[in-house]
Amino acid sequence: MTPAASASLSGLNAAQTRLDVAGHNVANLQTEGFRRQVAQSATAQPAGVTVSIAQMPEAGNALEADTVGMIEAQHAFGANLMAFRAQDAMMASLLDLEA
Repeated sequence: MTPAASASLSGLNAAQTRLDVAGHNVANLQTEGFRRQVAQSATAQPAGVTVSIAQMPEAGNALEADTVGMIEAQHAFGANLMAFRAQDAMMASLLDLEA
């Protein structure tokens, strides 16, 4: 896999994880003593991102933050998918030229 495709794929996975975390938080809004989770992104070498999930130290909810997080994750997923598809199309064109 090329570095560009690898970076896009890691972005897709990161966006999915962020969406999962936000959905988990919203689903548990009414659970007594529930502590929210947060997805923390970090740069991966040589390209891409990694995501770790941490738990907030105190109970509470932040519906607004989770809703915005879902929207951000959805847009990030779409952008990374478009980049992955563009990379795939370029590789297909290159293979057609070489064949």
